[in-house]
Order: sequence, then structure tokens, then C-alpha cells
Amino acid sequence: MEPDTGDTLDGLARATGKKIVPFLATPGDINKLIHEFYGFKTSVTRAEAEMSRKSIDLGNLEQLNRLKQPDQIQSDDEHVKNAVDYLFNYAFEMRVSDIHIEPKRDECAVRFRIDGQLNEVYKIPKGVSAAIASRIKMLARMNIAEKRKPQDGRIRVEHQGGSSELRVSTMPSAFGEKLVLRVLKPENLMRDMDGLGLFPEDIIKMERFLNRPHGVILVTGPTGSGKTTTLYTALNFVSSPEKNIVTIEDPIETICEQFNQTAVQPSIGLTFAAALRSMLRQDPDIIMIGEIRDNETADNAIQSALTGHLVLSTLHTNDTTSSIDRLLDLGVKPFLINATVAGIVAQRLVRVICGNCAREFEASARKLKQYGITINSEKVMLKEGKGCDQCRFTGFLGRTGVFEVLEMDDTMRQIIQENQGEMALRKYALSKGMTTIRDSAIRKMLAGETTLQEVVQLGYQL
Repeated sequence: MEPDTGDTLDGLARATGKKIVPFLATPGDINKLIHEFYGFKTSVTRAEAEMSRKSIDLGNLEQLNRLKQPDQIQSDDEHVKNAVDYLFNYAFEMRVSDIHIEPKRDECAVRFRIDGQLNEVYKIPKGVSAAIASRIKMLARMNIAEKRKPQDGRIRVEHQGGSSELRVSTMPSAFGEKLVLRVLKPENLMRDMDGLGLFPEDIIKMERFLNRPHGVILVTGPTGSGKTTTLYTALNFVSSPEKNIVTIEDPIETICEQFNQTAVQPSIGLTFAAALRSMLRQDPDIIMIGEIRDNETADNAIQSALTGHLVLSTLHTNDTTSSIDRLLDLGVKPFLINATVAGIVAQRLVRVICGNCAREFEASARKLKQYGITINSEKVMLKEGKGCDQCRFTGFLGRTGVFEVLEMDDTMRQIIQENQGEMALRKYALSKGMTTIRDSAIRKMLAGETTLQEVVQLGYQL
């Protein structure tokens, strides 16, 4: 029978209990979906059957060096290894940033974070999930016998001619070990300034910061806001054979040969502060500190800037001006902040509308005003994604940054020195033309890059 006939569709609907919506697809697309969805399911089923007959010695599995493509995985390969390969392949194909493997009471959920949103993609039997977890832990060079303590590790894989790193973290939970794998690709971290999503006027400010011979540059925002990408992009901008760039990270996000990278190890006393003290004896020109967490690290960063180094670091604050209060809370004196801090960048990530299914619609000024957005006309044309197979019917494809860039000047330093407070500093910065995070998102919405929904999710105060 023809696939688009009414009888065929009605028969499938009755058999599956689902509404059938026909789509036109090439044989290549169909084979790809079969490999991605049914290949993993078949491997899990075979692994479950194998484990019911005999135990699998996970300690003897081979180290993963090169990730097989779905069409290269043979039926005679070991099923747990197949399942892990299918899982990684599908994650790379879907542009996943994090893989969550979460044991439940009777089964295990596998969720992918795509464009900042978690999506459940698989449910696998409890017994097989333990074997898959052990396989991943072995690849990450963890202790597969230790299930009571959190562990961290890394996996490097080759995929379609490129290489990626997976940063693996385990955590004991009520129903077993939960694994989270952060997918790290060098091309995602090492970008051009234009690729971050900065507006032209903010790029000019950033380049002025980075061309300074010494000082402190701070990048702020919550976890998952893209701070590390901004830092690596900044380091890539200033990198040259004549400069010694050193980084102190927890952990190292991705290996970059042009930088000298060190990972902190608190268990042996190698903290951010201790590593920074030693790093100053390594003749650095530019220092990147993964995060300023305590008074000692803050003091050492300030002293490094005072002795002629350019220091880049992150803070966990909501915006640029609250970073000054955070430094004061850490015990840094106002005159030291004024002498060293050159600029502060606060950021968030918003989803980008899928270009394949974007459509325009009319929004009234009254509707936008409900969300605190004022426009100069009665209506405006905005965009949203209708949803298609390229964006997994979400209407979004990728993310971009929205930024707030504060460049210090003499008046700001006077406000800090006189302890006038964050509100006075913020009021002055806005009067000098600083664009807030929310205003940056609104500009991108009006330009058709993101949606009203993404702007609203940022809140009113940013």
C-alpha cells in the first residue's frame, strides 16, 4: 500500500493509539533515525538479556579512543559499549551541552540539555543503567567500585573528524549513582568577539579592557550563563606568541595549547589562592582565574594586577554593579578596587529563533507594556519559531549572549571611594549609556533574533 493513503494511516493510528501525521523524508533521513533511536534501544535490550544470563565484567572493557558512528556499530560488538556509543553519537548530533543519567526507583531516565532546556530522551532498565554508568566511569578513569562518594573525570572522544571532551561528574542519589556529562567542544569555547552576541559598542569596550597592560576584568553571572566561553574568547583575542597566558581552573574546561593551564586540587592544598601565589613566579603576562571565591583569592588577584599583570576572572553576581559590593564583602578595600578594576561584564544566555521555521507576527504596544517593554509605535513586528524537524519542533536553534558592560571611569571610582552604594553607581552607569542585560535582550527581540518569551524569563530587574 502507498504510505500516504487513508487506509494505511488509519491502520497505523489504530495499531499505535496515536495520531499519525505524515512527513516526506528521504531514505537517508529514515535510516539515520532508525540508527539513532532503534540502535540504542536494541543495544539496551540485548544488554539486558545478556545480563540476565551472565554477569558482564565491566573492568575488562576497552578504553574508548574513537567513537563509532551508528552505521559502524556491528551486532557482534558488546552491547553495553554499543549503548554508550549510540548515546554519545545522538548527543553530539543534537548539540547537547549536558547529558543527565538519573536512576529512579524502577528505571533510569536519560535527559539531554539542549539550548538550556532539559529534555527526556530515553528510559532504560535499572540493571542496564548501572552497567552503562560503570562503562562511562571506566572511560573517565574513575573508580568503578566506589559508588558512595562523588567523583569527577574526563573522556576525550573523536567524532566525525573532530574531537570533543566530556567532563563527567557522579553523585550518589536515593536510587543509585547519578551521572552528568558536560559536553565540551573547543569551537564552542574559542570564538570571535562577534560570535558571543555582543553589540558593536560593547565589543569596543571589551577590546579596550583587553588591550590594557594590567588591571582586573570580571565576568559575572549565574552558573550556565556562558562566563567560561566569554573568558576563553577574551584569552583567544589577546593570545600571541609573545605573551605568557596562564590559567587556574576548577576544572580545566578544555585543553588549549596556547595557554598554560592548571587545575586546582583542594585535596592536596592546591587552591585558587595557592596556585595563584605560585603562578606569579612563572613570569605570566596574563592570568585567568576560574573564579574569585574567597578573600585570599581576591587579594592575590588584586595584588597581581597592581604588579603589572592583566587578570581575568569570574564572580557569581547578578549584574555589573553588584560585583563591586561582592568585592567589598570579600574584604577588598575601595581604593584597591579603584586602582585595579578596569571593567565588568555581566551576561545571560537566550535562545535564538530557528531560521528555518521563523515567522513574523504583530505585537501591540499595549501587550508589550504588560511586560515592562515600551516602544515608540502602536505595534511592532516580532518573530517566533513555528517548529520544525531542524529545531526538534521547539522553534529555537542555538543560544546567544545578552550582556551588560561596565567600563570604569573617574566618577565611578569616586562613587566607590565615597561608599555611595550600588544604586548610585548603577544610576550613573545607566546615565552614561550602559545597556542592561534585559535591554540587550529586548534589542535582540526587536531585531528578530529571540522571542518575547525569552525576554520575559530574564525578569524585570536585569
